Order: sequence, then structure tokens, then C-alpha cells
Amino acid sequence: MISRRDLLKGSALGFGHLALTALLQGEASASLPPPTQQPRAKRIIFLFMHGGPSHVDTFDYKPRLFADHGKPLPFAKPRVQFSQTGNLGKPCWDFKPYGQCGHMISDLFPRVGAHADDLCMVKSLHGTNEAHGGALLKLHTGSDVFVRPSLGSWLSYGLGSENRNLPGFVTLNPSNGHGGAANYASAFLPAQHQGTPLAGNAGIPWIRGTVDAERQRHQLAMLREANREHALRHPADPQLEARIASFELAFRMQTEAPETMDLGQESAATRALYGLDDPATQTFGERCLLARRLVERGVRFVQVSHGYWDQHSDLRSEHAKLAHACDQPIAGLLADLKQRGLLKDTLVIWGGEFGRTPGSNKPDGRDHNSKGYTMWMAGGGVRGGFSFGSTDEHGGKAVEDVMHVHDLHATVLALLGLDHEKLTYKYAGRDFRLTDVYGKVVKPIFA
Repeated sequence: MISRRDLLKGSALGFGHLALTALLQGEASASLPPPTQQPRAKRIIFLFMHGGPSHVDTFDYKPRLFADHGKPLPFAKPRVQFSQTGNLGKPCWDFKPYGQCGHMISDLFPRVGAHADDLCMVKSLHGTNEAHGGALLKLHTGSDVFVRPSLGSWLSYGLGSENRNLPGFVTLNPSNGHGGAANYASAFLPAQHQGTPLAGNAGIPWIRGTVDAERQRHQLAMLREANREHALRHPADPQLEARIASFELAFRMQTEAPETMDLGQESAATRALYGLDDPATQTFGERCLLARRLVERGVRFVQVSHGYWDQHSDLRSEHAKLAHACDQPIAGLLADLKQRGLLKDTLVIWGGEFGRTPGSNKPDGRDHNSKGYTMWMAGGGVRGGFSFGSTDEHGGKAVEDVMHVHDLHATVLALLGLDHEKLTYKYAGRDFRLTDVYGKVVKPIFA
């Protein structure tokens, strides 16, 4: 009897050669594991607000903050402070109810508020790290200490892309700080599952080469022979297989990616919907429109980053500028997805790495707060017009239906049909997963 492992090791050409052969023959080169449960969503757009927007100034209405403005904190000051936290500070904007559901939303997001009945508010999130770097890594990878695959990489690994000519995971305008590429890296997962970073609407570097297709095919054939010799010496080399997968995808992307990135094909009405006719909203609007075009063409996970929302001072002016820049584009994205029939199976997520303290910094700001904050979701099988969990009466800490970042990851995977306890990858002698040994699926938010 020969074991499966020995059989694979003894295969002279390895899976890398099979992938390249499939490329040259124009056939699919990968077999993906099926979802472990019925999916409610097929894809994700994550609108990441880098820096930590203030939940008590945006989506978490706390009347007591207005009433107790200027009073001492009714709880101990945070153990970790990046700026001196002072007394309670009222929100800088008024709130009002939106939609039939009556979501209380501040004047910072009136256009998003118009979609209140599609929004599922999660007001009891909490993490384990008060610093940007650790909090970003926790949100994106499930660990604030170790190098781990990102959420987008796990989804690409578990479900693949619906379009073999585009990556399964794209990140628009990723941050170079606070973890940088580790926030969209594949770590020990096969390298083809890492996020493809794009800086705004600048396009993909070198996507249009100077070599025609026929010459490229000859080059790939020569590469196949070199890989054949390498594989004979090093059977089942994962680095070789990942490199071949990258060449394979790059070759196919040349035909589809330039058309996908061309926003000039959109109508004037669509461009106006996303705010492309306003210099203040144009940049983020282009990113949101590109995100729609990517998921429309089968990309599994698209992250659109926006910031920097870290206002220890000048919160009133800076939050106002940031919200104005993204309010219309986000509302446009939700409207566009809905009218195209995509919102029902596209999960849109909005939020940052943490919230901010109800205590104010002088002269005008708030400190980091990972103990309780708000994110919202729309579409993709979640309950629109619904609010889950809550913070205390001042917004300082999650107290009801507390939802950890691990629970968020488990829930998101479940919405896409994946069991977070079964989506594993064996590395260094143990099975790893996005949620480590934690996480529970929060089913009350399911539609």
C-alpha cells in the first residue's frame, strides 16, 4: 500500500505543473472545498474606517452623554491612555431616527441614514487591544500578536474566486502603517490567497505588458520545462506551486482587469450616485464604485479603506470632513448594489478597529476605546433595520449581547456558508483557523 502523502511526493511534476498545464490548455486549475453550510452571502465588501471613528458621535446614540456633559467619568479611567481622558463629553452632532426601524444616526451620516432599514447595527463589539497596530491585526487576522492569514485570505482559501481571471481578494487603498501588508497577507496559507493591493483607481501596475500573447505562451512553456526540472529535485514544493499560480493569474488578468478598472464605462447617473462629480467625495466614491465592479465580476472579498479617523483633538472638524467624504459614496454603493440585485447576496460591513471614549480629550477629541463600539452590516443575509447588543448608558463598554471580534469573524464566515471550526489549515504540526479556539456565531442578526 502506498500512502496518499507518498503518492503526492512521488509525483514527478507536482501540482504546480498541473496548474500550468491547465493554464496552457485554458482549463480550470483548482478544485475548491465546498461550503460546509448553506450560504446567505456570496461575497463581502468591507468598508474599513482606519483610525477608529467615534461610535458615540455616529451610530451609538447616548442621551445620557448630552445630559452628563462635563461631569466626571462614572467609571475608572482607561488603564491605557494615548491622550489624557477628561470628563464626559457630549456628542458633537445631533441624532435623529431614520427609516421605519428608527435607527438613531447622527447628522454626520444623513445619506447613509436614508438606508437605515437595510442596516444591521452591531453596538456591542469589543476587542483586546487599545493600540492601532494590535487592534488592526486583531480585526483583520484574528490575532494581535502573531502573523496569521487575514479574513479575506481565509475566504479566498475556503471559497475561491467566482472569476478565475481576477483575484479572490482585493484591497483598495491599504494602509502602509499599523501592521501594513500583514493585514491582508495570506501568512502560511498558499500565497495565491493573499490580498491584491490597489492604490485607489490607479490601476494594476504592469498589467499591460509589451509582449504579445503568443510570445507569452512560449515563455510559459519554457517556464514549464524549468519547473519540470525543479520539481524532479523538489517534489510538491509549495513555493513553486504558489509562484506558478501567480503567473497563471497574472496571465489571465491581462484580459479582464483593465476593463474592470475602467470607470469611464459607467453612466453619468452612476458616477453622480457615488459622488464622483464632487471633489470632496470623488476619491472614496471611485473606490466604492470599483468595489462594486469587482464583486460584480466575481471577486470574493473587497476591502475599501478610508481614514484617518484618529481624532485625539479636532474631532469636530476632522470627523466632519471624513464623514462628508464617504457618506455619499457609501449610500451610493448601497443603492447601486440594491438596484442591481446584488445586495441580497453581498455582505457590506462598515467599521474601524475600535471606537472612542465617552470622555473627551482637550481641546476637542476622544481617546481609543476597544471595550465597546459599533459596526454595521447590510445585505448578505443579515436583518435590516435591526440593532444587536448595546454599550452602557455612556457608551464606554459593551454590556448587553457582547460580541467579540472572534464572534464577528465566526458570524461572517457563517454568512458565507463556512463553519469557522472546520475551516482549518495544517501548519507547523497543528490545525489553525481564523478564530483560533474562540468565537461563536451570532445568529440573531441573520435574516
